[in-house]
Amino acid sequence: MRALALFGAAGSLVLSSLAGSLAAAPPTAALDAPPAEERGTLLAARRAAAEGIHFTACPAAEKLPESVRCGTVRVPLDYADPDGTRIPLTVSRVRASGPAAGRQGALVYNPGGPGASSTYFPTAATLPAWKRIAAAYDLVGYAPRGVGRSAPVSCQDPVDRAKGPTPAPTEPSEVFKQERIARAKTYAQGCAQRTGAALRHYHSLNNARDLEVLRAALGEPRLTYMGASYGTYFGALYATLFPQRVRRMVFDSPAHPAPRQIWYVNNLDQSLAFERRWADFRTWAAKHHKVYGLGSTAEEVRESYEKVRVELAARPAGGTVGPGQLHAAMLQTGYHDRFWAPRATALSRYLKGDPKPLIEQAAPKEEGFAEEANGRAVYTAVECNDAPWPEDFAVWDRDNTRIAEIAPFETWDNVWMNLPCAYWKAPRQKPLDVRTAAGVLPPVLILAAERDAATPYEGALELQRRLWGAALVTERDAGTHGIGGGVNACVNGHLEKYLLTGAVPGKTPVRRASCAPHPEPDPVSLERRTELPPAV
Repeated sequence: MRALALFGAAGSLVLSSLAGSLAAAPPTAALDAPPAEERGTLLAARRAAAEGIHFTACPAAEKLPESVRCGTVRVPLDYADPDGTRIPLTVSRVRASGPAAGRQGALVYNPGGPGASSTYFPTAATLPAWKRIAAAYDLVGYAPRGVGRSAPVSCQDPVDRAKGPTPAPTEPSEVFKQERIARAKTYAQGCAQRTGAALRHYHSLNNARDLEVLRAALGEPRLTYMGASYGTYFGALYATLFPQRVRRMVFDSPAHPAPRQIWYVNNLDQSLAFERRWADFRTWAAKHHKVYGLGSTAEEVRESYEKVRVELAARPAGGTVGPGQLHAAMLQTGYHDRFWAPRATALSRYLKGDPKPLIEQAAPKEEGFAEEANGRAVYTAVECNDAPWPEDFAVWDRDNTRIAEIAPFETWDNVWMNLPCAYWKAPRQKPLDVRTAAGVLPPVLILAAERDAATPYEGALELQRRLWGAALVTERDAGTHGIGGGVNACVNGHLEKYLLTGAVPGKTPVRRASCAPHPEPDPVSLERRTELPPAV
């Protein structure tokens, strides 16, 4: 997901006051998959097992090395009608590099989103943190339904995307709100018009069913899967729907899976968590005042940032970077601290009269418009289809105004990103109650950082409570979003041991382990490590 950890008394009071306002939030009762869709999934999986996947050289559009091979698996658009339209999902793979006797099957990965592709994942085989895993497993990535070449969803022409500087007020006026409401309505209408009747079938339950068909097409009797961020949510749906098909599952930086959280409340919680992570960045920059000159306290760094915002509103950098582009670039500091040094450098250089680093980091890049537009369309379709949302802007306005009083950094940006869901016309799903009973699911592994902003830590605790026997590894006092295979050797040790042996830390009923935080970024030289791109 682009979505609450502990946020102190103020945050707790805000969330308590919001609880009664969410009449539109989905109920918590469990929902069994309709018999027609159960039968459709079974039929589709049998068909996929018979057809398999023919892997050949990857299309140039995938931009993958020759060592990676690509193929296609076809899944029903509508699982209630498995003999109807089938859509292609792009799949990528690199074979296990070790001896055949040690091969453990395929490891399927999803990085989240919604709207992200993992076709790049097989390239992880060359990274040190993945070497032993890649020796035992075929590394398999894929583009979920709607993404890339997998029956893409579209909501607007990429050329319609704003290319020039945009505002990003933390206290939006009524005029600005009305303009954003109109834009959200237009975007929602565009999704319906450009994707048509198929739009209703792009949701998390179908993503979980697609995963079952992919398992069968790969010839795997049981699924070994690693999902990050949003990828943990439909992975958890899969574990609930198909527990007997699970071999091993890793949930990295989990989204809170409770039905009432999907997705409106999760986004409220995310806004609060981003404020704390924004403070972490400013505290770090203040420690390195001698390097950046942004201020010796977190508050002084904030004032420096606000000064840049004001100046960009009056004179956009390079004619393209306004407060909106600045804010989008700075939001990345909440996802991963590898962005801290370059963003602090950009702010510092701008204030010293050199806008070039800021322009390089924040200016819209036309070559990425189409991919970005597709990603946002899938994100919107899945989140809007997954559950009910408040349909009265007054509810959004009241809830987010309260949060913005203590967490202004991301709150309104989060509203504008998700507001099309208030005007969505496609039928909504009723969220499944993620839950497994004792002995039904093999032990699974959950990885989480305590200060994760995108998927706050409480989501990891809740997922562990719901998946009986799950083990939780926590990176203490850290906030990277997506920690598996990254820079923390302790986390990677637990990940590798689990995938290679199935062993999880701790003992039932509470299986837990913790890792010390990875080192803070070097303020001078950031690029001293190699890792997978962070989940989004």
